Amino acid sequence: MRKTRRQNVKTPPASNGAADSADNNDDVSERIRATLAAAIGEGALKPGTKILEEAIAEHFGVSRTVVRGALGVLESDHLLERKRNRGTFVAEPSIAQANNLFEARRKLEGLLLELVIARATAEQLDALQKLTDEEEHIHHHGDEKSKTVLSGKFHIVLAEAAGNPVLTEMLSKIVARLSLVMSLYEEERKDDCGADHHRMIVAALKAKDLAKAQQLMDHHLADIEGRVRLTEGHGDRHTFLAVLENFS
Repeated sequence: MRKTRRQNVKTPPASNGAADSADNNDDVSERIRATLAAAIGEGALKPGTKILEEAIAEHFGVSRTVVRGALGVLESDHLLERKRNRGTFVAEPSIAQANNLFEARRKLEGLLLELVIARATAEQLDALQKLTDEEEHIHHHGDEKSKTVLSGKFHIVLAEAAGNPVLTEMLSKIVARLSLVMSLYEEERKDDCGADHHRMIVAALKAKDLAKAQQLMDHHLADIEGRVRLTEGHGDRHTFLAVLENFS
């Protein structure tokens, strides 16, 4: 009986379409996360605002599963909160959470100043100086949104000059959550964005005067904290007033 020689048939490589699709979904998920985070940080999405998953999915051309992945990251960062049988909303920090965030920021920024003096290059300090110049210009010619964005950027760039990405990430998340606190509890709105404070802090850093830099930072953060009224019901009042403003 004649045996049939077996032929070695090469299996064609598996299509990477699924992997490409997954990568694309990851990219879009990150875009969704970044878009919502920016909108929250700049006050366009107020505390208590409901997140419309269907609208996001339609806008970005993805499934609601992809959208929920992005929302899950924001939930873990405490910028969103899911309420059972109601959906996902922009977080409304409690008074206790607000106090904890302010305390954590004070401690962290003091440590960052210590590291900046030890590690920052002349170029990094010059970049901080340039930011204060931009703040001064915006103070006279810009809108409130521009002031808020640039003021927050100063603190993040300052943290980056400390040379510790973990601490920078921690501060970024604290600042993002504090934007919700300010939106919910801020009572006294000022016409400046801390440009003078920032300028003096940079001058102290360039002079290698840690004690002075920390003193100025404490004063700056105390000024920010002094703008909020952390009392029961005050956040609810702000949320209600926001609704009135939108519909009147």
